[in-house]
Amino acid sequence: MKKILLDCDPGIDDALALALAAGSADALEVAGITTVGGNVDLSLTTANALALREFLEFGDVPVTPGSAGALLRHTVRATHVHGATGLGAVVLPAPERGPSEGHAVDFIVETLRAAPGEITLVAVGPLTNIALAVRREPRVVEWARDLVIMGGSYTRGNHNPAAEFNMLADPEAAAIVFEAGWTVKMMGLDVTLTAMVTSDVLDRMWPLGRLAELLVPAAQSYGVVTAESGPAIHDACAVAYVLDPSLFTCVPAVVNVETAGLYTRGMTVTDFKVGDRRANALVATSLDVKRFWDLVLGAYERLAARLG
Repeated sequence: MKKILLDCDPGIDDALALALAAGSADALEVAGITTVGGNVDLSLTTANALALREFLEFGDVPVTPGSAGALLRHTVRATHVHGATGLGAVVLPAPERGPSEGHAVDFIVETLRAAPGEITLVAVGPLTNIALAVRREPRVVEWARDLVIMGGSYTRGNHNPAAEFNMLADPEAAAIVFEAGWTVKMMGLDVTLTAMVTSDVLDRMWPLGRLAELLVPAAQSYGVVTAESGPAIHDACAVAYVLDPSLFTCVPAVVNVETAGLYTRGMTVTDFKVGDRRANALVATSLDVKRFWDLVLGAYERLAARLG
């Protein structure tokens, strides 16, 4: 049984990633969910995480709010993509339970301290919480079994030509994380954009009962679904990597995050010519899309059977 701690900013694709984790309960234990301001403000990402915890029946998994904004610079949000609430057209029942007391950074440090080498950090939002955890207790780099992120790109960005959104939202935090001494498993736009919801995928979501009330509007929220293409469910790729790394081709690289460029701030400058340097990242360069969807939809089908 693999264990993860999921740091997120729900977010449409965060919701689909959480559903993948919930549907993989036979292989994956979620030790906690932490939230960060990103796609929308922290109050909304936390409210969405709480609603998703109950809708997806995560049980007593703690939800702990963290950092509201970036370490140094102005706030960047993606409401134009994820809608005013962060979940697009999805409407979930209001959660009955509130968040855990304390701060996400403390939760991350103490959870990893209590189980060194057991828990993989999966970060699918801005890296503010992770960077602050590293600064507060550098040994989290040793205590984490692994760090898997959705973020960055070795080619082009999506929020602007140079930068992917999660990196642009807090480049200084991302730089701290990449320089911390672990090997970051980077699921960037180059592969996540191939994880598209096509009409065949959507057809398998429609019959999933109550779960379809989340999956179908989320899958269609920020793109047109056709037989050949559709919206990409970026964040689910990070959870899928933990479940089955063989879905991805990954290449060692040295990744530096641009923090000062006028036009390139947030860019993940990726050098695959490592030479005698230490690679600080394992960068995904391709995805077996068919096997990815077999894994994801299989998990959704199991979850739907459980939820009714």
